[in-house]
Amino acid sequence: MKIIKLNAIDSTSSFLKELSKNSKIENYTVVTANEQTKGRGQQTNTWVSEPNKNLTLSVFIADLKLKISDQKYLNFAVSLAVFDLLSNLKINGLRIKWPNDIMSVNQKICGILIENAIRNNQIQSSIIGIGLNVNQVVFPTFLKHASSLKLLTNKDYNLEVLLEDLLGCLKKRIALLHNNAYLPLETNYLNVLYKKNSPTMFKDSQAHLFMGKIIGISSLGNLLIELENETVKEFGIKEVSLA
Repeated sequence: MKIIKLNAIDSTSSFLKELSKNSKIENYTVVTANEQTKGRGQQTNTWVSEPNKNLTLSVFIADLKLKISDQKYLNFAVSLAVFDLLSNLKINGLRIKWPNDIMSVNQKICGILIENAIRNNQIQSSIIGIGLNVNQVVFPTFLKHASSLKLLTNKDYNLEVLLEDLLGCLKKRIALLHNNAYLPLETNYLNVLYKKNSPTMFKDSQAHLFMGKIIGISSLGNLLIELENETVKEFGIKEVSLA
């Protein structure tokens, strides 16, 4: 495993993507930065992180050879790897908010962005971007639900130790993918899915509010929500949010 440590970069995922285009890099090559000036989240969101306080990293995973139709299991594996790390730290109220935000009760402590390279209808490799709030205690006012490990536990954490432990958890979960252990991954993911089976207010892409409850994940990786009339509707990442 090769770890590239940078002082500052616009985006660790963008850096790693360019690196993989221009040279052959080994599996589990990691790029981590003390400061990330243009960190990216889901869709068009940015990831805000105070320098030298948090884990901002991207990991290159090769030889996946995963069917495109099975890509949800990659998301399950990566999300559960971070969940495993935080469970080992005994962080309270851990849940995974679909598709892959890590929550402590109702506060977000980690975001994940997965970008895949596809060839011949298979995911050949992936760049996993992870932003974990660790020792930061002050967040911008527009991040109303952001928290960190230090705010939750009142402890300081060694970032290098956390990185090593996280990579260990990631390797164990990715190994399940290689062994086609899809059912345990899905079962584990659904067991900790945020708001599952709880009546919740949602907002669709047209800003319409509706009540429903999350009952699972579709074969395409979309969110399955049971509506008040007991019908089930499937939503993609851009089509629904919590109200």
